[in-house]
Amino acid sequence: MTAAFPKKTTVFFVISLISILGIIVSSVIMINQNGMNQRLQGWVNLLWLPLPTVILIIDRICVRKFEVKDVNRIQFYIFGTLIFLFIINVIRLQLQ
Repeated sequence: MTAAFPKKTTVFFVISLISILGIIVSSVIMINQNGMNQRLQGWVNLLWLPLPTVILIIDRICVRKFEVKDVNRIQFYIFGTLIFLFIINVIRLQLQ
């Protein structure tokens, strides 16, 4: 049963889990601070939780419907395009 977990992991699955963990940890830290602004920002950060959760659910539906290999290939294309656009934006900002 433990060998099946790495075979079903995808790029967006890992990114969603990391972002959910980061949002929860940062929100808990900020809510426990003394300043009211930090507490409020901690609660506002929790409003971002539905986005990675929806991405995680859609990813699991696609893995169940299609295969992990096909879903991972599409996700690498999407991720590569986003990185390419980020690099082009950095170059554009450096030229201004």
